[in-house]
Amino acid sequence: MIHKESRSSDQLTAASRGWAMMSKVAIALSAFFLLASIAVIISIAVVQNQKKTHLSPGLKYGIVLDAGSSRTTIYLYEWPAEKENDTGVVTETMKCQVKGPGISDLRLDSAKDKMTWESFNHCMSEITKAIPAKQHIQTPVFLGATAGMRLLQQKNPERSNTILRKMQNYLMGYPFIFRNASIMSGLEEGLYGWITVNYLMGNFLEKTLWDAWVHPHGAKTVGSLDLGGASTQIAFAIPDDAEGEDIIKVSLYGYDYNIYTHSFLCYGKNEAEKRVLAKLSKESSNWSNVKNPCYPAGYNITMTAEDIFGSECTKNQITSKYTPTRNITFYGQSNAEQCKLLVRSIFNLTSCQEGENCSFDGVSQPQLSGDFMAYAGFYYAAFSLNVTGSKSMESFNDNRMELCSNNWKTLKEKHQGKDIHVKSYCFSANYVHTILDDGYKFNTDNWKSLNFQKEVNKTSIAWSLGYMLKLSSMIPAEGKILKLPIDNVLFTGLLLAFSALTIITLMYLLIALARYC
Repeated sequence: MIHKESRSSDQLTAASRGWAMMSKVAIALSAFFLLASIAVIISIAVVQNQKKTHLSPGLKYGIVLDAGSSRTTIYLYEWPAEKENDTGVVTETMKCQVKGPGISDLRLDSAKDKMTWESFNHCMSEITKAIPAKQHIQTPVFLGATAGMRLLQQKNPERSNTILRKMQNYLMGYPFIFRNASIMSGLEEGLYGWITVNYLMGNFLEKTLWDAWVHPHGAKTVGSLDLGGASTQIAFAIPDDAEGEDIIKVSLYGYDYNIYTHSFLCYGKNEAEKRVLAKLSKESSNWSNVKNPCYPAGYNITMTAEDIFGSECTKNQITSKYTPTRNITFYGQSNAEQCKLLVRSIFNLTSCQEGENCSFDGVSQPQLSGDFMAYAGFYYAAFSLNVTGSKSMESFNDNRMELCSNNWKTLKEKHQGKDIHVKSYCFSANYVHTILDDGYKFNTDNWKSLNFQKEVNKTSIAWSLGYMLKLSSMIPAEGKILKLPIDNVLFTGLLLAFSALTIITLMYLLIALARYC
């Protein structure tokens, strides 16, 4: 009997020990699952919060029509929708040059008008295709008319306004946001050219190794020299405390700049050449044989008086001999020195007070400083002389004299009809030399600070890019799209599952520990 009780007691003791062992294992496993669940909850929360990324909301687009005096060029620009320091990082995506004259010559010749509108349709069709369809209704389109329309506005405001309304109605027919079709001031044209130059030169922003845009340390700006068909513009940065009629403050990428800029109407290359021809005609007693030292010897051309005197820039030189249809014939002489004197005579270089910083025509100008980018007509004149980039004033002059000594036969053989403006190469070279030397006061010491270029990094140097850059600061930025590493539904499910597991294991541990103790 005693033996049976002893065996039963041993069995109970063994069972108790087995139960105790199982309880310890269960408690250990529960503790493990509790800690693991807490670790998982913390991990997915950290990953979801710390590893989130921002996706770009995509690109925005803008269309600018540069309606110049001699042609219209349509540019398509794009920039990130989130922008950089309140100003979009804008790049040129496409450009299309409209065939025919500038819009200021519309409604004069029906055949030319037809060609111009057909070319407009082609360019706008190509631009439309280049923009994603879903972006069409968000894309603004602007038309900026320059000196050609400024002159037409002076001469015939009604015709000028009619052309602008026609352009507005035309552009409103496309699936874009029409913003405006207006005539830009000379000050705006100069400023936007300066912005373009410095943007392309990387003076506002540069990309780091980490693919971030930053303001270049110690960056200096570059002056801008633009020569169009009807006007020319100069613009450069000056000290912050300077003030004046032609000084404007502008903010870009979080930095402020003080810019001097002036536009000279009637000093564009085409209008300046008309003024030279008008002066020769006025001084000649025989309009059937007018000597022109700027044209090459052996070359002659006959124009109507209206071709020369029909401009707002030459109407003050009309003489009693003038009738619109009367012919005037010019004969070339290939005389560089006489051409230089003739070109210089259309500038008023004596209208400034003594000791005053001044360019010409009585216009005040701060002292030149820093480097300058000379583009558009300046570049093409330098190109004809083979002195693009930065060269010495001596090289420019030597090549100018050599070019102007060529007769018409030699020039045609050299250029083989590649440029319809070959006859005016000598005039252009002398005109550019005169306006830079006598006008803006470049000399042998600072001439090498001039850089004659057509484009930078395969992007055209034109006021339209600066216009789009400045304008993009007025277009609201879009917030970046948040991308989480774990889908919201999955994240919520994991969080609930492991939270439930944590609660269950915690309750089990508390009950088990109570029993064990």
